[in-house]
Amino acid sequence: MSGADFWQDHERAQQVSRYAAELREEIAAWQALRSSATELQELCALAQDGEGLQQDIEHKLADLEMQFGKLEFATLFSGPYDRDPAILAIHAGSGGTEAQDWTAMLARMFTRFADRKGWEVTVLSESRGEDVGLKSITLRVQGRFAYGYLKSEAGVHRLVRISPFDAEKMRHTTFALVEVIPELEEVSEIEIDPKDLRIDTFMSGGKGGQSVNTTYSAVRIVHIPTNISVSCQNERSQQQNKETAMRILKSKLHQLNLLAQEKKKSELRGDYQSAEWGNQIRSYVLHPYKMVKDHRTEYETSDAQGVLDGALEPFMEAYLRHELQESDRFAKANK
Repeated sequence: MSGADFWQDHERAQQVSRYAAELREEIAAWQALRSSATELQELCALAQDGEGLQQDIEHKLADLEMQFGKLEFATLFSGPYDRDPAILAIHAGSGGTEAQDWTAMLARMFTRFADRKGWEVTVLSESRGEDVGLKSITLRVQGRFAYGYLKSEAGVHRLVRISPFDAEKMRHTTFALVEVIPELEEVSEIEIDPKDLRIDTFMSGGKGGQSVNTTYSAVRIVHIPTNISVSCQNERSQQQNKETAMRILKSKLHQLNLLAQEKKKSELRGDYQSAEWGNQIRSYVLHPYKMVKDHRTEYETSDAQGVLDGALEPFMEAYLRHELQESDRFAKANK
């Protein structure tokens, strides 16, 4: 960062600066833990000399345990892409207006979570419903361990509630599919034949200023062999949108390869289940009672509104610990 040419590549300089700030924050947290441990030792030494410091020791111990818990949670981010930005796409299931509204609610939930973490969220593309809500939306989330946190959210999310769009006030169940992949800067092992691509340009449909909605700046790329479609419309330049879309496409193809490898491993150990639309990972029940339950970890809470406002960390931690336990169990079984 002290190099004379550091800021010549502005985008890379921002990434390095952000990473440096994250490392400083992590170091500061460990230093604070060390200081708290030292203070606790000193209090215990004074207490042995007859000082009445039991209450102070209890408060300091509780503070130390809280600090340690946060740092222990950070050690769960051991995956190769956990530090990378995340590309998060949400797609409405069947159900028309109700499903589109649920998609918009999920987009708001994830944006609120990112805001709590101080992360940057960019809308790459969106398709709005005719009346309300969203048919689909793709977000780029940049922040410390963004993919590490958000990878737990990939799957089908189920909502049960009294629909505000039903004049008879009937209870409705609706679904939305969430996709999460790491945004990889360079995927050297993924080579794409230009003949396998169909590239379309169109006018941006989102918010924007001069020229954004009047020129064909938005880009959609379809990878014909896999039928994977990626679109980007947030940049003013068609070339910038194309570059971003290509980077996301490569990330998706890389993730597809990893999933194929994982599927083979799962089939070998006999517990593979296909990711069918009905295999929801989490249910959000707002009527007749309030509860959000993760079906993989069995973690649940009655604070449904808090979850929809972005309080997702307990679910994410439960998922990461569950995955670690499953990995350890598999490793022991194959010794």
